Amino acid sequence: MTVIRVTDLDLKGKRVFIRADMNVPVKDGKVTSDARITASMRTIEHCLRAGAKVMVTSHLGRPTEGEYSEDNSLKPVGDVLSAKLGKPVRLIKDWIDGGFAVAEGEVVLLENVRFNKGEKKSLDETAKKYAKLCDVFVMDAFGTAHRAEASTHGIAKFAPVAAAGILLTEELEALTKALLSPARPMVAIVGGSKVSTKLTVLEALSEKVDQMVVGGGIANTFLKATGKNVGKSLCEDDLVPVAQALMKKMTARGATIPIAVDVVCGKKFDANEPAVLKDAGAVADDDMIFDIGPKSAQELVDIIMKAGTVVWNGPVGVFEFDQFGEGTKKIAEAIANTSAFTLAGGGDTIAAIQKYDIYDRVSYISTAGGAFLEFLEGKKLPAVEILEQRAAG
Repeated sequence: MTVIRVTDLDLKGKRVFIRADMNVPVKDGKVTSDARITASMRTIEHCLRAGAKVMVTSHLGRPTEGEYSEDNSLKPVGDVLSAKLGKPVRLIKDWIDGGFAVAEGEVVLLENVRFNKGEKKSLDETAKKYAKLCDVFVMDAFGTAHRAEASTHGIAKFAPVAAAGILLTEELEALTKALLSPARPMVAIVGGSKVSTKLTVLEALSEKVDQMVVGGGIANTFLKATGKNVGKSLCEDDLVPVAQALMKKMTARGATIPIAVDVVCGKKFDANEPAVLKDAGAVADDDMIFDIGPKSAQELVDIIMKAGTVVWNGPVGVFEFDQFGEGTKKIAEAIANTSAFTLAGGGDTIAAIQKYDIYDRVSYISTAGGAFLEFLEGKKLPAVEILEQRAAG
């Protein structure tokens, strides 16, 4: 990957437009998790120290394009930014046509890019207006790198210089290390409720990894594919043949998909539902599988401890309810303790990492969901591709 890095440029007195990913949860006008803002700070602070005139923007939520809505305003993000920088950060509402000045060493926050017409379709007219505002465009929003929008892709075509931010560069390096030249054995843990949403990822990984652990609702479809009863569990019957084909394909090349031998069931999805441990072959017609049992968890722990690389995307049970969280907890602890290079990504995965307090013990945590998955699938990310093209001149 050859891109111009923001750290290689002389930014003194330059107008720098940073596209960050600060799409954070907001409740009652306050940011409830600032992980993405924190991740964006290094690029912002680097540009400030270099004496740039810094403009930062992001999308937030899903407003109707071209319409301002207070619910999706970046004002709460500006409050957090200002607290982190220890100085006021102006929020500029109507910025697309310029008309505002930024001093050297100042940061201004440009209101939600999705309030601008032409953002999502990456209209050249919109992108050119963005590009006019700056001397250097810095793409640092890995979380939206898989979308070709005016603020992630269009502006990079027209800005005088288009560079990659520190976070984007690190994300790409970590992903490349884990996927393109992984230390073996390579293990992927893919959880989630549906096979259909992760099917392309499972298919792509099934050709790369030595062991593929499936968790959550996805595991039920694989369990059913081995002939077991899954009762009323979340399961996609129409994808059972796909699960069988994936298992066959991996077995043929000496790789495996470990299938649970014991499971934790309940009768209904409820925080107070008692957890009942069962052999995987003893699931009743009215049971719902909510977690893997201790034998299955131990098997996965052993796999993780022997791995060279572990990619984790998705929990293996309903970890939000403690009685169904033991499997995910055991996996989290193994990921914290293994000497393998560990890469985790996706919202639910990060929630589990925070719940089991292993944040500092994962080699790399990707803040992205969709872009992380598309990279795992081996797809080209448009916002990265355009940076490569610009670097090649």
